[in-house]
Amino acid sequence: MARPGLVPFVQQNPDRNRKSKADDEYFQIAICSSANADRGAPASFPGGGNKTRKLEFLMAEARDQGAQTLISGGALQSNHCRQTAAAAARFGFKCILVLTGEKPKQPSANLLLDELFGAEIIYVADRNDRDSILQGTFDRAAKEGMKPYLVPYGGSNSTGALGYAFAMKELMAQNLQADWIVFATSSGGTHAGLLLGQRVFRYKGKLMGISVDEPEEWLKHRVSELASTASEKLGKRIQFTPDEVIANANYCSAGYGVLTEQEREAIRLFATCEGLLLDPVYTGRAAAGMIDLIRKGFFNKDETVLFLHTGGQPALFADQYANKI
Repeated sequence: MARPGLVPFVQQNPDRNRKSKADDEYFQIAICSSANADRGAPASFPGGGNKTRKLEFLMAEARDQGAQTLISGGALQSNHCRQTAAAAARFGFKCILVLTGEKPKQPSANLLLDELFGAEIIYVADRNDRDSILQGTFDRAAKEGMKPYLVPYGGSNSTGALGYAFAMKELMAQNLQADWIVFATSSGGTHAGLLLGQRVFRYKGKLMGISVDEPEEWLKHRVSELASTASEKLGKRIQFTPDEVIANANYCSAGYGVLTEQEREAIRLFATCEGLLLDPVYTGRAAAGMIDLIRKGFFNKDETVLFLHTGGQPALFADQYANKI
């Protein structure tokens, strides 16, 4: 399958000092964007985001299996589902999305884009019912001859994780000079891919995933196992352990998608200082955590911290966040 126009990482001025408008502290930070529209780079799918890299491999697998329908699930404003719907439209698949939440009178942001891309949407009021309804939707599609392919939540399985193993290769090819890479983590695919890529392509720095919603121990076990199984697709299995995974779950107590003052500050800081948009769920929370860690002196002053921008900006325009940012 041809690569769907993935955007290379763009490192932004890593050697300059940035001054936070919130205080008088200085820190050295680099920003890179992955498959999104920041800095004028064209997105491979409208709205972009990190799931595009995973979908490159998932779409190839679906096509190899002779699938005709993509089925996935997530939150009402899921970036992953929006990108899955776009990928389906671009490559000629039917798309069915199982989303948690009540059907709004007027769709907005990602949900509006889901509809524009032609996805069939099944609304699930209770998140606890989503897994069973998703599986039932898949089974029904199979019986009806729709040849479904189940895209995992967040695109996070051993196939999808490969997208970020090779993202690390791209970073290394650009002579990456960063002591830390900081990013949002939740379903674990991006995190696992980077961990695998770190080992395979010999990145000497450290990776830190700032949790959007999951506890630290769950992420450590999930990411290490996912990276291990993904490694088998490249050759001999590499066994990763939970101790090799750095996950910080100190900033997700408010709950998934709940906007706090920390996220608001991070969103405004990046917008006013860099002209970059963060989303309220993922990059906003990860950036907020990174900023707090900088202020607390977690990173050494001579270290360069690279913030991996994983997209998601359409969520800024969701009705639920109107007048809250």
